[in-house]
Amino acid sequence: MSEQRTVTLKVTGMTCAACSNRIEKVLNKMDGVEANVNLAMEKATIKYDPSKQSVADIRAKIENLGYGVATEKVTLDIEGMTCAACASRIEKGLNRMEGVTSAAVNLATNSAVVEFTEGIASVEDILEKIKKLGYKGQIRNEEQDDAGRKEERLKRKQRQLAISIILSLPLLYTMIAHMPFHIGLPMPKLLMNPWFQFLLATPVQFYIGGPFYVGAYRALRNKSANMDVLIALGTSAAYFYSLYEAFRTIGNHEYMPRLYFETSAVLITLVVVGKYFEDLAKGRTTEAISKLLSLQAKEATVIRNGEERKVPLEEVVIGDTILVKPGEKIPVDGTVIAGASSVDESMITGESIPVDKKEGDYVIGATMNTNGVLTIRAEKVGKDTALANIIKIVEEAQGSKAPIQRMADTISGIFVSIVVGIAVVAFIIWYFFVAPGDLAKALEVAIAVLVIACPCALGLATPTSIMVGTGKGAEHGILFKGGEYLEGTHKINAVLLDKTGTVTKGKPEVTDVLQFQENMLDYAVSAESASEHPLAQAIVEYGKKQAISMKPLEHFSAITGHGIEAVIDGKSILIGTRKLMKERSVAISVHEDKMVELEKQGKTVMLIAIDGQLAGIIAVADTVKESSKEAIQTLKQMGIDVYMVTGDNKRTAEAIAKQVGIDHVYAEVLPEDKANIVEELQKQGKRVAMVGDGINDAPALAKADIGMAIGTGADVAIETADVTLVGGDLMHIPQAIELSRQTMRNIRQNLFWALFYNSVGIPVAAAGLLQPWIAGAAMAFSSVSVVTNALRLKRVKI
Repeated sequence: MSEQRTVTLKVTGMTCAACSNRIEKVLNKMDGVEANVNLAMEKATIKYDPSKQSVADIRAKIENLGYGVATEKVTLDIEGMTCAACASRIEKGLNRMEGVTSAAVNLATNSAVVEFTEGIASVEDILEKIKKLGYKGQIRNEEQDDAGRKEERLKRKQRQLAISIILSLPLLYTMIAHMPFHIGLPMPKLLMNPWFQFLLATPVQFYIGGPFYVGAYRALRNKSANMDVLIALGTSAAYFYSLYEAFRTIGNHEYMPRLYFETSAVLITLVVVGKYFEDLAKGRTTEAISKLLSLQAKEATVIRNGEERKVPLEEVVIGDTILVKPGEKIPVDGTVIAGASSVDESMITGESIPVDKKEGDYVIGATMNTNGVLTIRAEKVGKDTALANIIKIVEEAQGSKAPIQRMADTISGIFVSIVVGIAVVAFIIWYFFVAPGDLAKALEVAIAVLVIACPCALGLATPTSIMVGTGKGAEHGILFKGGEYLEGTHKINAVLLDKTGTVTKGKPEVTDVLQFQENMLDYAVSAESASEHPLAQAIVEYGKKQAISMKPLEHFSAITGHGIEAVIDGKSILIGTRKLMKERSVAISVHEDKMVELEKQGKTVMLIAIDGQLAGIIAVADTVKESSKEAIQTLKQMGIDVYMVTGDNKRTAEAIAKQVGIDHVYAEVLPEDKANIVEELQKQGKRVAMVGDGINDAPALAKADIGMAIGTGADVAIETADVTLVGGDLMHIPQAIELSRQTMRNIRQNLFWALFYNSVGIPVAAAGLLQPWIAGAAMAFSSVSVVTNALRLKRVKI
């Protein structure tokens, strides 16, 4: 009998004892499982027999019951990766671990994002696995100065590069001797001395080139191969053959050795040069995050015990009272408790016009207070602020993988082995058939094949473009939640827009009041005071301006999608749509013409009935956003069909649609039915982007191919959205689609170049048409060119 194991899982979605009992009962029915589910702690402690059940089986059983098993996500910095094969090996190793639900390793950022089930796997287990694979991992410390670390790393590479160049230049000069034509430059005898060349080449081979040997050893120890293997093999062949030739000169001064010390040293120098410029270029891909981080205030003026004092931002806690003077940045998210001012929110929302703020208004950290003095209460600090959320979304997106990368990962996994095979075959063919017995020439060809191959270009083709694309999106207020959404957006050919808050500003105002019974407005305002619907709030605001005296509510209930009913002073109050009135047998036909007239003006008509009699009509209008018409026109020019969905009546909806140029309208749609419309469009072969506010549009956002949510800046991390459009500007929609198209074009260019370079370069090298140092230079250039091409996205107009 196998030994029992115990695991503790955090279970989400339990609301009562019935939930925990149900889970416990079902788990205990599994063969070899003994479970105890604690509702208060939201945990399930499970003993199981691993020969009969796995943790994955138990987890699946819990999820099949409609509950979830909580996972943790950690971002790790990884040292020692040199090419796509390294990233691929770590990723495969982590994904095979029990308890790891997903792992994405990004060569461009030298990082891994790992999601795991707590209780089954731990961060320590993951770090230990990375160590066993031959690399070093550590938890990313958000407080560390990332820019400082990168700068130090670049300085270290600069020093190594300087040493490598100084030692390699004299050897590079000796290449004149290998030229097929006479140049006529003087060649000092010392430079042609094999032992002098040995002294120059050895530090380059083993000090500068040491990391290649370490990387190759790690890879081979784990039964795989990477770029380090190719470099180590190629340069070692040149170096040790030259050393062998040098030994042959001892005691035989007439012997003319064929030396390739310059080949090994120059190759390593060229690769290090390429890596240095690659790192410089990769540094520029994260400029968007650096810019976002620079927006943060460094300190805040807090009022504690009646005294003002400046403290570092890290010391601000929830509930602190903060004073913000004109020209200062608002340090954290919070609510204004005193004062009035205009706040420039452009850095977060993209809106260039400052927003007036008064007591009770919400303010966002990192925005600029322009004129008045504000006193705010801190409500979100540290990692919970809007800016921190934006940075987190961008970082996660830059570390994620796009589906198109799977092909590159597959090729990278077998690439090095194939190249080594080709090099061996090329050596055999040259040594036995093309140049029989010429070991030096056969080695030269094999070395050229090994060093021209570039798995790095293939590994960097996708992630660098994703990093630049998501960063550029963030600069324009477009937050992609991951690489797959940046890729998926370019396929969109239909956009479904929610009306309220998306096409319109979402701030309706009362425009017309028709009163058929005395005190109708008093009853309407009092009844709507209990509702949170934007139309209800518009009526309440209007009532305040009219100094309406509120009446106490005896009963209130909302009728989803139709209106409300209430009891006030013993009277039955009904407020809502035509459909609601007809269902409750309220006669409205006598005022039909007036209702139609208001609806044709794009106004929403609310009917008020008191004790079964129509008592009045209130018309409410919502202003169309300034950017709506231009955005819809741009989408049409891009070949995208635009649809609008609303719970409003058909006439009002069509009037709004006509104002902005939308041809297809779905009216009188209940919130829960919006997802059905998305499905209907998908059945027509459309790739649908649903754009809404992320609240009552959640099912439709989740159902759409791409869900785009309008973020206010205070709420950018809308869970159901794949893309968040910060600030509500509809021009972000065509910009997001265009950015996706440009990014995918850039990725395809990178992949084509990487594949074309390798498929042409390797045969040319095998044919003996390239000197090894030229092959090395081409390899270094290929990686740098891929990253440089990705950086072109920064200049693309969207």
